[in-house]
Amino acid sequence: MKKTSTRLADGRELIYYDLRDDLVRDAVDRRPLERTVTTSEVRRDPLLGDSVAIASHRQGRIYHPPADECPLCPSQGERLSEIPDSSYDVAVFENRFPSLAGDSGRCEVVCFTSDHNASFADLTEEQARLVLEAWTDRTSELSHLPSVEQVFCFENRGAEIGVTLGHPHGQIYAYPFTTPRTALMLRSVAAHKEATGGENLFDAVLEQELAGERVVLETEHWAAFVPYSAHWPYEVHLYPKRRVPDLLGLDEDARAEFPKVYLELLRRFDRIFDGPHGEKEGAGEPLTPYISAWHQAPFGALEEFEGVSRDDFALHLELFTIRRTSGKLKFLAGSESGMNVFINDIRPEAAAQRLREVASS
Repeated sequence: MKKTSTRLADGRELIYYDLRDDLVRDAVDRRPLERTVTTSEVRRDPLLGDSVAIASHRQGRIYHPPADECPLCPSQGERLSEIPDSSYDVAVFENRFPSLAGDSGRCEVVCFTSDHNASFADLTEEQARLVLEAWTDRTSELSHLPSVEQVFCFENRGAEIGVTLGHPHGQIYAYPFTTPRTALMLRSVAAHKEATGGENLFDAVLEQELAGERVVLETEHWAAFVPYSAHWPYEVHLYPKRRVPDLLGLDEDARAEFPKVYLELLRRFDRIFDGPHGEKEGAGEPLTPYISAWHQAPFGALEEFEGVSRDDFALHLELFTIRRTSGKLKFLAGSESGMNVFINDIRPEAAAQRLREVASS
C-alpha cells in the first residue's frame, strides 16, 4: 500500500491509498474554493447525559447530484470534483460539510472505489483489503488528535438510509467524547467482570453465540452471527475470534481473511429478499440498504468504567438493514424513537437461517 497526502483548494486534507507503489499523485485541485467555514458544536443533554452535534451548515450540502456531477468521482477534464486526480483506488478526505470539526472532532469521507456504479460488494478481495488498511491507518492518525476520544468507521448505503451521494463511500467520525452506545457496552462489561470475578463479557457472548443456532458464517479467524436480542430485521455482528480493542490490533492472519468474509456477508445481504426462499425483489428495486459500523474502544480515559481497560473491549462490526421485507422498511416510530425500546419484526433465528440460505455456492 502506498499512501499520499495532499491538500484540496480550500485547505482540507486528501489522502490517496494505492495498491501500486510506483504511482505518483501530483494532481492539483483547480477549483476556486474558499476556506470551509463550519458552525459545528457539541451540546450535552443534562437529563440524558449524552451529546448532540449541532451542525446547521450541513443544510447546504450536496443532495443527490446527477452521476455526471458526482463530487466523489475522479476529475475529468474541466469536470472538477473532490478528487483532483483522474483515477484512484481508495481516497479519503476531510468532509466539506462536517458534523464535527475543530475542537468538536473531525469527519472524513472514504471513497472505496472510483467506479460510480459499483458497491462495496463489487470490490475484489485485494480492493477490500486496501479499504481495511485505510480504515486502520485513519484510526491510528485520528486517535492522536488532541480533540479525539473515539474513532468510528462506517458506511451508510441506500437512499432509504439517508445517503445523499450514490457513489460507493463511507465515513469516519472522530468524536471528542465516548459515544453513548459504547459507554453502555463498557458499563455492561464492567458489571459482568465484577459479578463473575473477571470474566470478559464480549468473550462470553461470542462463546455462547458460536454454540447456538444464530451463526451465519464462521472461519478460522472470524465469526458472524445474528445476536440473541437483534434490534433490526436483519442484523449481523462480525467478530475477530481473537479479542482486540480496535482495528490496529488485528494480526496479519485476521487481516488477510477479512476481505473474503466481509464481501460474502455483503453479498448475502443483497440476496436476502431475492430467491426461492424469500420475496422476489421488484423490478428496479435498489440493492438492500444497510449500515455497516465498526465498534472500537475509545482512546480516551476510562476511569468512569471502574475496573475496565481498553483491552477489555472487543472490536466488532455491526451490519444491519432497515428493510424488513421486500418493499417495506422498519421505521423507528414511537417506542423506538420515543423510549429507545426496539420492536423487531423478524425472529433472530429466522434471520440467521435466511442469511445461511443465501450463501454463495
